[in-house]
Amino acid sequence: MEIYVVQQGDDIFAIANKFSVSVDRLIQENGLIYPYKLIIGQALVITYPKQSHTVQQGDTLQSIADLYNITLLQIFRNNQSLSNRKYVYTGETLVISYNTKGNITTNGFAYPFIQKETLYKTLPNLTYLSIFNYSVVEKGEILAYYEDDSALIKSAKEYGVIPLMMITTLNQQGEPNVENAYRILLNDEYQERNIHNFIDIMKSKSYQGINIVFNSINKDNQLLYENFVKKIAAQLQVEGFLIFVTINYQSQVSDGKIILEEIDYAKLSPYVNGLIFLRLEWGTRYGPPVPVIDINNAKALFDYVAPVVTSDKMVFSIPMLGYDWSLPYIPNKSSANSLSINAVLDIAYNSDTKIEFDENSQTPFFYYTPFNVGINSKHIIWFVDARTMKAFVELISEKGLNGCGIWNVMIYNSQLWTIINSLFDIVKL
Repeated sequence: MEIYVVQQGDDIFAIANKFSVSVDRLIQENGLIYPYKLIIGQALVITYPKQSHTVQQGDTLQSIADLYNITLLQIFRNNQSLSNRKYVYTGETLVISYNTKGNITTNGFAYPFIQKETLYKTLPNLTYLSIFNYSVVEKGEILAYYEDDSALIKSAKEYGVIPLMMITTLNQQGEPNVENAYRILLNDEYQERNIHNFIDIMKSKSYQGINIVFNSINKDNQLLYENFVKKIAAQLQVEGFLIFVTINYQSQVSDGKIILEEIDYAKLSPYVNGLIFLRLEWGTRYGPPVPVIDINNAKALFDYVAPVVTSDKMVFSIPMLGYDWSLPYIPNKSSANSLSINAVLDIAYNSDTKIEFDENSQTPFFYYTPFNVGINSKHIIWFVDARTMKAFVELISEKGLNGCGIWNVMIYNSQLWTIINSLFDIVKL
C-alpha cells in the first residue's frame, strides 16, 4: 500500500494507469466524491492485493469464502462496495487478502443514531464499538441521552463486535460537568450506586464491557480516580465484563517541547483491559488554527506512558474530522467549526484550492475564501487525510500497541479502512 498525492494535470485515469489499478477500485477504496475532478494535493490510497478472485457464474459470497478458507467478514472488509449488495456479478474482481503485517484491534466510537448503512459498512472493521449514550448525573444515577441502543448492540454482536457501554459526565455537546464528577469521586455511597446502576444496564442491554471517560484527571485528583477504578474492577471482573478507560489527555507546547499532564498511568493499568488515549473533539474548537492531531504528540505520549504501562494495554485514537477557522484569528473571540472529511473535501473542490501538507504534524490544510455576498474573509481548514491515518496506524504498529481508536465512526471513511485492512488483520474476539 502506498499514498499518492495528486499533482497538477493528473486525472483519475492517468493515476489508475500509472499504478496499474482499476479506476473503479481507486474510486471505491478512496471514497471519492468527485473522481473526475481531483484536487491538487489530495492524497489517494493505492493498494496491491495479495490475492484476488474473479467472480464466476454460480459463485456466491459464501462459496468464495469457503474456497479461500476465509470469513465473510474478511470479504466485506476488503471489498467495501459489497456492504449494500446481496449479490456478486460475474466477471467482477474481489480482493481476498492483502500482504498484512500483523494484527490490530479497532475501537469505534458511535452514537445510537448512527445510520444503518454506515453501521453495517463499518462493523466488519471493528473489534469494539463504544456506544456514547450514558452520562453520570447527581448521586450516581445514570441518564440515557438518546433512543434505545438495543438494536445497535444486537447488530454489533452479529458482526463479531464487542459492544462497550461508554459512560461519562459529559453532556451531549461534550461539555464536562466537573462538579458532578467530584460529587461521585468524593462519596462512597454515590460510587456504589453508580456502579450498581451501570452493571444493571449492561446486563439488561447485553453489553460486554464498559468504557469510562476520564475527562478531568490530573496529578492532584488521580488518587480519587484510581480508587474508583479499583472499586469498579472488583465488581465488573467478577461479572466477566471488560473494562476500558478513555483518557481525554491534554498537552501543551512550551519552548518547543511537548508538555503532558503528569499522571501515573501505572496506577490505573492493572485494573483495566485497556487505556484509550483520545483527544475528544466536538462541534467547536477554541484557540488558534492548529493541526487537528499531531504525530509528535502521540510519540511524546508513548514515550511518557510506555515505561509504566505495557504496550498491549495502550490504544491511540484518531479524530476523523477537520476544523474551519476564519482569518485573521482573534484571541478570545475566534472559534472553529468542525466538519466531516467529506465536507472538507467538498469545500476544497468547490473553492478550486490546493491542499498543502505539514510534514511535522503529518496533517493537511488549505486556505479558501467563501463565496458570501459582501463578505471577503479568508479561511483555513486543518483536517486529517490518508497520510495522517497511515502515519498513526504505522506508529501503533511500530510501538506494538494494542490498537487504534476512531473518534468517531458516524460517517464512513473509505480511506481509513482501506489503509487499516491493507496493512493489518483486524482482531475479532
